[in-house]
Amino acid sequence: MVQRVLTTESGAPVADNQNSATAGVGGPILLQDQHLLEKLARFNRERIPERVVHARGSGAYGFFEVTDDVTAYTKAAFLSEVGKKTELFLRFSTVADSLGGADAVRDPRGFAVKFYTEEGNYDLVGNNTPVFFIKDPIKFPDFIHSQKRDPFTGKQEPDNVWDFWAHSPEATHQVTWLMGDRGIPASYRHMNGYGSHTYQWTNEAGEAFFVKYHFKTNQGIRCLSAEQAAEVVGKDANSHQTDLLQSIERGVNPSWTLYVQIMPAAEAADYRFNPFDLTKVWPHADYPLQRVGRLVLDRNPDNVFAEVEQAAFSPNNFVPGIGPSPDKMLQGRLFAYADAHRYRLGVNHTQLPVNAPKATVADNYGRDGFMATRNGSRHDKNYEPNSYSGPRQTDVPLSAPLAIHGWTGTHAAPQHTKDDDFFQAGELYRLMSEDEKARLVANIAGGLSQVSREDIIEKNIAHFAAADPEYGRRVEEAVRALRED
Repeated sequence: MVQRVLTTESGAPVADNQNSATAGVGGPILLQDQHLLEKLARFNRERIPERVVHARGSGAYGFFEVTDDVTAYTKAAFLSEVGKKTELFLRFSTVADSLGGADAVRDPRGFAVKFYTEEGNYDLVGNNTPVFFIKDPIKFPDFIHSQKRDPFTGKQEPDNVWDFWAHSPEATHQVTWLMGDRGIPASYRHMNGYGSHTYQWTNEAGEAFFVKYHFKTNQGIRCLSAEQAAEVVGKDANSHQTDLLQSIERGVNPSWTLYVQIMPAAEAADYRFNPFDLTKVWPHADYPLQRVGRLVLDRNPDNVFAEVEQAAFSPNNFVPGIGPSPDKMLQGRLFAYADAHRYRLGVNHTQLPVNAPKATVADNYGRDGFMATRNGSRHDKNYEPNSYSGPRQTDVPLSAPLAIHGWTGTHAAPQHTKDDDFFQAGELYRLMSEDEKARLVANIAGGLSQVSREDIIEKNIAHFAAADPEYGRRVEEAVRALRED
């Protein structure tokens, strides 16, 4: 075997990687030791800004295989025929904690999929819950600030968490999910994933449909109680990462079955509640699940930093046949996600291997900037239109146009006939068994009882009571009992 030579960043051979250059034996280190300075300077820069949310993550490669014909609803090439396989990368994450946080905590989980399709990368960015805490992106920075570390105490504060929820009644549905039995998944393999937002599919005839994605775990749902989670964190703070890594290394490849709910676009305007409201689900009785295919993870990344930490997902990475909807939270994320990666990784982050297209080639007029690797030759122009052989537009839109009407302004969400912030939270509560209800109430009371202000406690209890009178009464009694101890 040929012996490899250790070199500097510029490729020069390194004579000694064990001893710094000094002024004589035992003397001070010399500034001219280029190899030492290069190593220390590079080490200082090995970390990039962590994600503000979804910082703690794990990921794996795999494939998506179409099992059912959905060409009546979308012209997306990677969904065009039964049996077709597409390579993908999936990143799981917690939301609120930092990069060094534990895995087994009560928190939503990110479920972000990058499909490397022949028409470009398609990013589907969702969570392990079908709903979210808010419905307008203007509230997102405030929501995240309330859930993360307090600027003064440096830790998450129940006063902040519950104060925001007290002033955001639309959060009641997601709070019920989060505080219920599915609030702490046992592993990333044992939870569902959801697109959460409403998206648009368009078929070859130009007909538009609104869709919601559901990835159902084939391993079965498994969750932890608060007590079990505390024990797991004490033994292995990286429990979800450990489980995912080891299962794939053993050849036990996790999989999910993808289903979609499909709503003809014409039905959206008169649906009984706003179908683009991220705090609500579409009842399956109205729009049943339709199977699409299966997602399988079968390969671990070789380098977590390069392939998990630098993985960049953006919901505005669409392909022909798939597009956005009027979902306000989705609209905000179309900008925010890509902008976050430009800040964290640089304007050329799409050229990193984990983010670059694999089944096609990116060909555009983007040039220069930090870490640019695709600048073309002397014959390539950096403007368009031109008289040379550069890439040209197709004049074929990716998705159907959305109708726009009305006056500009800061409007509240449109009210449909059955819109409110509490009904679906109550429906979820009433679906639970008695044991599930008891654990939900105990989880809520455990956090709410730590709040210092009575008015914040009362506002939150009122939300649960509006969802279901029994729900509110039981939370109130549990909080009172804890505060009297």
